[in-house]
Amino acid sequence: MRPNPQRRSRYSRRVSIVVPAYNEADNIKPLVEKFEEMIRRTRLPAEVIIVDDGSDDQTLQFAQQEARGRRFLRVISTGRHRGLTSALETGFNAAKGKIFTFWTADLQYMPDEIPKMIARIEDGYDVICGWKKGRYGLKRLVSFVYNMLSRLLFGVKVHDLNSVKAFRREVYEEMPTLREGWHRYLVVIAAQRGFKVGEVRVKLYPRLHGKTKFSILRIPIGLTDLFSVKYQISFMRKPMLIFGSLGILLVFLGFVTGGVAIYLRYILHDGFRPLLYLVMLLVISGLASIGLGFVAESLIYVKDEISGLKKQEQKIDNLAESISHLRKQLQSIEKSVKREVRSGDKSE
Repeated sequence: MRPNPQRRSRYSRRVSIVVPAYNEADNIKPLVEKFEEMIRRTRLPAEVIIVDDGSDDQTLQFAQQEARGRRFLRVISTGRHRGLTSALETGFNAAKGKIFTFWTADLQYMPDEIPKMIARIEDGYDVICGWKKGRYGLKRLVSFVYNMLSRLLFGVKVHDLNSVKAFRREVYEEMPTLREGWHRYLVVIAAQRGFKVGEVRVKLYPRLHGKTKFSILRIPIGLTDLFSVKYQISFMRKPMLIFGSLGILLVFLGFVTGGVAIYLRYILHDGFRPLLYLVMLLVISGLASIGLGFVAESLIYVKDEISGLKKQEQKIDNLAESISHLRKQLQSIEKSVKREVRSGDKSE
């Protein structure tokens, strides 16, 4: 039985479920069936977008086959393997819903968990993280360390930052351009920008088909990304905080060193010329650092201005789309009126 979009739903906003898939051919059919059953049973006004990330197997073909006759399902291909972050951005950019959900294609999370995450969004949260419960081997230790460091660095009070999640469309629109792998930090960036973050428990099931994409090589990459994101959201929002502070410290040390050089030269009559070079180095470096701070602040200002223009452009596009939709409705009403007039004329 196909989901009936005409049935009344208790959910107030449409949901876009983005599912990146890379070499998940054996999981596509059962996954789509579970999504279909969930949407039918809960009457969730949802669209499911499967994004094939350049799979080497028949993931794309199987997904396209399952999409036939299912209005809630769309399939997109990135053309080549670009990574999870790029696949997610492709799906989110194509999504039409007011609430986005990131879900996995490996059937380790069941679609039945989605409605309770959406319910928390409806309750006033901006981002809801899935707090996974289950066995997942070495990955569990890596996840524990990652989440512990994330809580210490960013102060986000959730247990699992790298799991399935749901969030308002506005959260994604506020995100900067995400570099590869930075989808893991969507929650901390959202929290840094003032969005309300919560979590719900979700059950983790063992993988039945396909191979895990987890690799031990991801650990050092994840750690470097962790500190890079911390630098970006803490210091690059206020670059003068780091460059200006460093510059002031260097200039201060230069003056202290200069005072020591003067004391040695004129009080103890024992000059030490290298101190003069050190004073010059510290003062010049300090002034250069402060100058870099001003340049960085100017770049941030320009970036914010561009972001503001993009938001205005998005609003204009949304307004144009609304006007286009209204025009189509008016044309439809006009045609209906003309048909009724013709029918009246014929009856007379």
